[in-house]
Amino acid sequence: MVSYALGLDYGSDSVRALLVNTATGEEVASSVVNYPRWSQGLYCESAADQFRQHPLDYLESLEQAVAQLWRQAPEGAAEAVVGLSFDTTGSTPVAVDAQGVALALRPEFADNPNAMFVLWKDHTAVKEAAEFTAAAARSEPNYLKYEGGIYSSEWYWSKALHVMRKDSAVRDAVYMWVEHCDWMSAVLTGTTHPSEFRMGRCAAGHKVMWHESWGGYPPNDFFVSVDPMLDGLASRLPTDTFTSDQAVGGLTQEWASKLGLPVGTPVGFSAFDCHMGAVAANVQPGVLTKVMGTSTCDITIAGYEALSETCVRGICGQVDGSVIPGMVGLEAGQSAFGDLYAWFKNLINGPAKSIIAASTALNEAGRAALLQELEDKTLVELSRAASALAPGQSGVTALDWVNGRRTPDADQTVAGAIAGLKMGSGAPEVFRALVEATAFGARAIIERFRAEGVAVDSVVAIGGISKKSDFVMQTCADVWNCPIDVLDSEQSCALGAAIFAAVVGGAHADVASAQRAMGSKVCKTYEPNTKAARVYDQLYTRYQSLGEFVDGGQS
Repeated sequence: MVSYALGLDYGSDSVRALLVNTATGEEVASSVVNYPRWSQGLYCESAADQFRQHPLDYLESLEQAVAQLWRQAPEGAAEAVVGLSFDTTGSTPVAVDAQGVALALRPEFADNPNAMFVLWKDHTAVKEAAEFTAAAARSEPNYLKYEGGIYSSEWYWSKALHVMRKDSAVRDAVYMWVEHCDWMSAVLTGTTHPSEFRMGRCAAGHKVMWHESWGGYPPNDFFVSVDPMLDGLASRLPTDTFTSDQAVGGLTQEWASKLGLPVGTPVGFSAFDCHMGAVAANVQPGVLTKVMGTSTCDITIAGYEALSETCVRGICGQVDGSVIPGMVGLEAGQSAFGDLYAWFKNLINGPAKSIIAASTALNEAGRAALLQELEDKTLVELSRAASALAPGQSGVTALDWVNGRRTPDADQTVAGAIAGLKMGSGAPEVFRALVEATAFGARAIIERFRAEGVAVDSVVAIGGISKKSDFVMQTCADVWNCPIDVLDSEQSCALGAAIFAAVVGGAHADVASAQRAMGSKVCKTYEPNTKAARVYDQLYTRYQSLGEFVDGGQS
């Protein structure tokens, strides 16, 4: 009898639903729905690094995405779904009250950005992150030693403290903070109340300072030393955490009706998108999985004996079971990848867009068509022109820190830079330098892993950029001097969620067997060009020197 698993992937802009045959891995149907409020730019102030998302965006988009899915799926497919699982961006926490209700769902907070989910790329909490890093450095043990030694403004506690300092109404109403991935599973299983709420291992270990060796979270005294405002918050969080091959519970009557699924359908513990994407990519020791989109998230795994007592410096954590149960998951990444290309596109197109929008030589439809063409073709043309340049030909060097630095060594205060500009430097020369910068930033992560004893022999790439740009991917292969396999699946993160859903639903006994049946195949491999790789070894030292100059200038 045919059975299906449902994977639900919450990205920065949209939710994706993917229905997968549990026996063959066939992706039977998929749908994507953009968040309506987010699409309008509501509740965000990019100049202030504030990015917030309304919980209704998540709930309404989920219903729409699943409804679209059934219009594509085989008849009767919904009744054959054995389980569903979520992945989301992170750290993306929200304040909830003593009843477990997200504050933005209460009328008095409905339009308050501080009562909404604080998206992963919100960098308003730089000061608070530094305070946590300093407090951990004074502690014994250092409660950040399994999270790279540096706390980030992108993570749970710094965001929670920043919001509570800024907004007394939220501070007075909040009972605890909940990660988006854990909230989704709780909502669908009716376990949002703090007395029933449970957390997945992934978010807790990588962003919330959970570790088994200190019995869950750091003691209350540690948090009070950062700010008395945090008094008691950690004690309200559940001490136990669960890997994603386990079920939170069954789908409630309410959500079964909304989603067209059987009541009691098992719902798995959720995780971050990149971790589940790595599962779809058949992650294994020595292979780095890169989710390449607006930013990147890099995932690998290691056995307990191979890692031994090593605490890898400057990454986003190493957590037992955060990716594959029985293995240590390691996370790193870049705060901007595709976002850097989009920034440059918007920079050079800004005047042209203004001129076109104000033009009287075209009617409204003509202006709209021309603006759309500019939007669609700019990066394509830049890539074509930049790919005709030889490595090092332009003399331009750039940094990829336009949105701060995630890893190695998190620092959201650093900035991007471009050096070596001359009168002959055109847009293609600068764009090539920016692409090289993102590849160099990724190389810094690879070299940090290797320096700390974690093997990286090859790379598997997933995400939009890996399928869209031969120029970017070949540049990466040359800079990293290692082969890159690109996965066939267009929805790798959702596929990873579906793999876990198949396990929690009993279609497979464990993650390994589910991966063998459902994991994505490789559609293309990029091999490094030996000559280009030698040139990039020299250019990488320029990148490092520029980084040292900029980093030093920010101190």
